[in-house]
Amino acid sequence: MSDNNTTVTKQETLAALRNPGELYVVMSAVTKLPFVKCDEDTFDDEVFLYYRAEDAKEKVKELSEQKYLTAAAKLDEKQLLPFYTGLYTMGVNCLAVNCGTDTQISVQLSDLVVRKNPDELPEGKKLIENPALHLTAIYFMQEMRRQENPQPVGELKDLQEELLAHYSRSSLIIAVQEDRQVPVLKLKNGDIYQPVFTDLLEMQKFTKGKKVRTSVIAAEKIPDILVGETKGVVINPMGVNVQLNVARRKKQTADA
Repeated sequence: MSDNNTTVTKQETLAALRNPGELYVVMSAVTKLPFVKCDEDTFDDEVFLYYRAEDAKEKVKELSEQKYLTAAAKLDEKQLLPFYTGLYTMGVNCLAVNCGTDTQISVQLSDLVVRKNPDELPEGKKLIENPALHLTAIYFMQEMRRQENPQPVGELKDLQEELLAHYSRSSLIIAVQEDRQVPVLKLKNGDIYQPVFTDLLEMQKFTKGKKVRTSVIAAEKIPDILVGETKGVVINPMGVNVQLNVARRKKQTADA
């Protein structure tokens, strides 16, 4: 009996998420992405969705007390499908709906939006996505920015090590301008970093409609293509904005 009720509630929730009328998401002010939390019981990587603005704001208040910087944002109907599919590139697998209310329920993202496995696409049409790297970067930045004086110890150290491990195994997207120059970012202190992207969505945020060519490069090859006085790379500068120091590899000259 309870299983039937649960199934009905899940189906009703999925229907409501497709045509919600109003839907609000808790956003991270740090990553400019939906705030992600790992459920302590199920270990699902979930985002928080609400049908009512006041419930979303209550969650923001709760997270603020935990020193997470978040805000509630309304999703327009035309944003829904891109929003849901974009969660795949973030490594998110679960939607926590109305969390903290008497109608809370969690549903799997794959039950709402089915997409082809990127690894199963034919050669030449494969999507470049790095959900494990992206997700770890999200957790790392959310955790680091909630600390007044972040130190690489405990959970933050573990996340940093996991981030570097995922990065070392990644193939990332770089943008090349029409003049064949590679864009770089100069920080206020003068340090220069070269943007790299986990997926096309993140690259498009950066290029903002400008015509660019894309190239895919394995992380281990990145030291060979760093330009000028670059100190390293910045992953998804319009999102997680993680800066990694990477030494530029000097080209070896052949003996005469």
